[in-house]
Amino acid sequence: MAERIQAIIESIEMAKKERGGDSGVSLMAVSKTHPYAAIEEAISCGQLLFGENRVQEILNKFPTGHHGYNLHLIGHLQSNKVKKAVQAVDAIDSVDSLRLARLISKEAIKVKKVMPVLLEWNTSGEESKAGFTDEKEYFSLLDEAQELEGIRIEGLMTIGPLTDNEMDVRTAFATLREIAMKSKITYPHLSFDTLSMGMSQDYRWAILEGSTVVRIGSAIFGQRDYT
Repeated sequence: MAERIQAIIESIEMAKKERGGDSGVSLMAVSKTHPYAAIEEAISCGQLLFGENRVQEILNKFPTGHHGYNLHLIGHLQSNKVKKAVQAVDAIDSVDSLRLARLISKEAIKVKKVMPVLLEWNTSGEESKAGFTDEKEYFSLLDEAQELEGIRIEGLMTIGPLTDNEMDVRTAFATLREIAMKSKITYPHLSFDTLSMGMSQDYRWAILEGSTVVRIGSAIFGQRDYT
């Protein structure tokens, strides 16, 4: 695993150089369906940022009160799982509605926590993917953000389209970058510095379009076991 992680880090650095500029790119290891032993191995290699898709898998797999690494929820969050999610993770990267943002804020306040969140956009237009598609609702959330004392918006997240067409994928990522730039101008008091986009198959293209966090699963842990 150490060699796989190192190879990805080197690939990230190459993409950063091609992009130009000094902005960093963080590697998030997505460990869904893989056992905690695999996560411990990744930690031993220096990997300290992890993403999981499902609240129940987090509760079943990770020890309570984990220390020394950061755990983010990156999958769709159902309203009936918000309370458990707020207690179990360090950040929620998949906020896709004003209603969900309100619920997260409410539960975070109860446990005296300010939850870092990313706002998820559906930039591919694929119905199977979650995320904002309507600017009106998105900007309504930003209008209300200062009143939601239990969350802290740190940026945006998206999943690229499932295709090998580089132009289509990079267009989706460029769309997220443009939304972030527009948001910064309209809401200068909020942060949109984090752009979480790019997975095992397309993270290099994502970095070229401005990604600051890439979410890598199979390239680190191998193929997932859904049995």
